[in-house]
Amino acid sequence: MTKEKLTNKKLPDTPGVYFFLGARKRILYIGKATSLRNRVRSYFTDDLKEKRSELIENMVEESLTIEFTTTDSVLEALILETNLIRTHKPHYNTRSKDDKSYNHLVITNEEWPRVLVVRGKDLTEQFSEGEIKYEFGPFPSGLLFKEALKIIRKLFQFYDTKQAVGNEKTKLSRGKIDFNRQIGLYPSANNKEEYLRTINHIKLFFEGEKQQIIKELKKEMYQFAKTEKFEEANIIKKRIFALTHIQDIALIKNDSKIYRDEKRVRIEAYDIAHMNGNDMVGVMTVFESGEPMKSEYRKFKIKSLSDANDPAALKEIIHRRLQHDDWPLPQIIVVDGATAQKNAAETVLKANNVVIPVIAVVKDERHKPVRLIGQAHILKRYKEAILHANAESHRFAVTYHRKKRDKIPRE
Repeated sequence: MTKEKLTNKKLPDTPGVYFFLGARKRILYIGKATSLRNRVRSYFTDDLKEKRSELIENMVEESLTIEFTTTDSVLEALILETNLIRTHKPHYNTRSKDDKSYNHLVITNEEWPRVLVVRGKDLTEQFSEGEIKYEFGPFPSGLLFKEALKIIRKLFQFYDTKQAVGNEKTKLSRGKIDFNRQIGLYPSANNKEEYLRTINHIKLFFEGEKQQIIKELKKEMYQFAKTEKFEEANIIKKRIFALTHIQDIALIKNDSKIYRDEKRVRIEAYDIAHMNGNDMVGVMTVFESGEPMKSEYRKFKIKSLSDANDPAALKEIIHRRLQHDDWPLPQIIVVDGATAQKNAAETVLKANNVVIPVIAVVKDERHKPVRLIGQAHILKRYKEAILHANAESHRFAVTYHRKKRDKIPRE
């Protein structure tokens, strides 16, 4: 689709979800927006490849038209986007993403259902099939999802305790529930029928059925008014108002911040360490938004080689890394070395049908960076983060190799 075609498309300055469509109206990409008009226009700039990625540039070139659905709030756009991506699995939404590290919303199948946030990789580990009543997600942005839950908490009161309600083992746990009831985080009374109705409303909200909730609440409000229970009717009236006037300013700000922040990128850096081919090891370090994610660093003992061969060792560890579906894929891969190491990494990625740019950091005899090999626009924008990740991978590899070598008895 071209910028000229876009000018004929009337896009509203309201929240919603947009669809890039290809041939035969196949959905290529789904996104959410605070302003549909501004967000869609941002895809038709001369520097799209530099600002977003080559993948997104290809998506725009392949698209033939754009459609959209408006929502009453950014919160509802976030939920609708998630549901539609899960249903349609568009090619350009799923090609380089791994939802096993993303958050899901789970409603438990218990006497007093709890509403919990669970990582995708933990869904099957923490719960059996019968223990989950409803599940929604994945939600890729942890920051936006956190803000979304704050808003939802104001609309609905629910339990999110670690243990099933009623199974508290300590006075501290029971006291925490009582305290949260007093401050309005948890339901104030043990009215099971009312609470189960609230749980159903949360489920309907995450299914995009807000109008159904409002319809039920209005019916309940009229019944209270008819029996002259005006205080109860007024409470319901306030709930309806809150649902029809969702206050999601914080969500709007965070959505805009994330969209503007072009430095939000995940980098994985790899390095090999050995002593003349002995005790060969490899490592992976991870940086997100320029910050090290040390809990996601990984160590590899080289299994396929007995002689020094850094490119071959790099092939092995990247291949092993790609077998881990529970590790999110990066936007950039950094290797220590030159063209041979870069080619080795790209060969493995191509064999696994993964499209990720690879940057090689060339060093001098004192192991100081002298040159970077890779796409110019990536080097220009992320040079500092690439060098930092590479230095950290070298440090981590040397430390791991020394520890491994020191453990092996020598003759």
